Amino acid sequence: MDNKKLIKIAKVVSTLFMPLYAPLWVFFALFLFSYMRMLPWGYKIFVICLVSFFTVFIPTMGITTFRLFKKWTHLELSHREHRHMPYLVTLLSYGACLVIMTKMNMAMFFRGVVMSALICQIVCVVINAWWKVSTHMVGMGGLVGALNAFSILFLYNPVWPFCALLLISGVLGTSRIVLRQHSLAQVLVGFGIGYLCTMVFILISWM
Repeated sequence: MDNKKLIKIAKVVSTLFMPLYAPLWVFFALFLFSYMRMLPWGYKIFVICLVSFFTVFIPTMGITTFRLFKKWTHLELSHREHRHMPYLVTLLSYGACLVIMTKMNMAMFFRGVVMSALICQIVCVVINAWWKVSTHMVGMGGLVGALNAFSILFLYNPVWPFCALLLISGVLGTSRIVLRQHSLAQVLVGFGIGYLCTMVFILISWM
């Protein structure tokens, strides 16, 4: 496979597994594969729309508007020193989602998913002051951490989805390195942040 095809594949993989989608994938999995599939369809659709709006739509629009205002390319936006505003937009949007969920007295483990994503973002902001981590891998680590946490809470064996997510994580991490967006260390640390923060805070939210 020549370099051009490899780069195209890496770009497609990076686009498919954008970090902003991670909380949304967790809710889809809960509503499809756990006992929460018995919840009314209207309620499930409402939760999905709420999460989509605050964790995907608002951050995407805010980051895109900021990038166009600054006249930066996607590559320039990925520079560590240019990441402060995208992080701020994401933090505010995730925080607003958490506040609304709390006001509506939604289940604590629902809030735990958004809270863990918010904590991941805060950790990334702190580290970004001197080092760049892969937010793509933070998102994938979060998915694996959520799977691990819910397998403990719901008492089921997640071996096959766990293997699938690890395979996807390896492909995504390789893609980020191929695109020269991150080093191996940045990929591994990003995955570790997502995994630990998500698993710990989902388990805590269940108590």
